[in-house]
Parts: sequence; C-alpha cells; structure tokens
Amino acid sequence: MIDLEADSEVSLDVIFNQLMEDYATDLKRIAFLYVNDLFECEDIIQEVFISCYQNLSSFRHESSYKTWLIRITINKCKDYKKRWSVRNLFYKPIISPDFTEPSSEEQFINEQSSRSMIEQIAKLPTKYKEVLILYYYQQLTMTEISEILNVNMNTIKSRLLRGKKILQNKLERSNASGQFR
Repeated sequence: MIDLEADSEVSLDVIFNQLMEDYATDLKRIAFLYVNDLFECEDIIQEVFISCYQNLSSFRHESSYKTWLIRITINKCKDYKKRWSVRNLFYKPIISPDFTEPSSEEQFINEQSSRSMIEQIAKLPTKYKEVLILYYYQQLTMTEISEILNVNMNTIKSRLLRGKKILQNKLERSNASGQFR
C-alpha cells in the first residue's frame, strides 16, 4: 500500500487507482444509504471518481483524501435527490443483506428490521441523515464529520442527538403499529 499523504512523487494515476481501491466500497455504502437505490448509487460513485480524477491535480491537502471523497459523494447524492424525476417517483428500496445460515424466521425478522431502519433513515431530513450515516455507518469521529460537512462541532453533536431521537421515535411508531413503513 502506498502512503498517499506522504509521497509527493507518486503519479496521479497511481494515486487515483489507490483511492478507488481504498475507498470505493465505503463511498458506495454512503451513497446507498442516501439514495436507497443500488443502480443509482453505482452511477453516483462513478461520477464521484470521475470528479476525483478531474480534480486530483488541484487537491490542496487541506483534508485527507477520504474526507475529500466523502464530501464529493455527499454532494453528488444531494444533487441526485434534488432532481425533479427523483422527487416525483415513489419506490421502495430492495435490501438483501447476506446472512450466514439463520432460520427462515430469523432471516425474515432481520431483513424487515434492516429494511425498516434504512427506510426510516432515508426519510430523515438531510442534516440528520448525513450525520447519522457518517457517525454510525462510516464510524467517523465528530471532528471528521465537522470537517467533511464544514459545520461547527457543537452543531454536529446536536444533529446527532436529535437525529437519533427522531429515528428512535419513528422506529418505535412503526413497530407499535406492527408495520414497517
């Protein structure tokens, strides 16, 4: 593995290939959690890496490559969500997590819980959704999230707390009614 931050003599193509290898899976996971559509998240990640390649030579090293790529991914996801066609279409995401030999009943319950959680996260306002995704799914620190989103640390803390509370209320209501909405 190449130390991308330290070696200034590494070619841009080598850096780009290393970035794709190191971060593609994490970025795809972030995009999926934002858009809930596997095909769209793959398109978004392709756009992210095109943008990365086009701007790699002007990268200023004010943050890490990972932070930079996550910021690009979030912006591309927001652009996708703003499109007219997306706002006017209703669809349900299909999630099929890999399980290792649970019973059919356990598999059904786990799949419904996972689907419910992701659907409820997707319904949250963007300012809460992005903090929850970065904190819990990407396991970033609040400092890193603050840097990525360019938002004050105290704002990140309050969005995380409020987002968790809203998500908890939504999940409790969906479980109380016996439905996974």
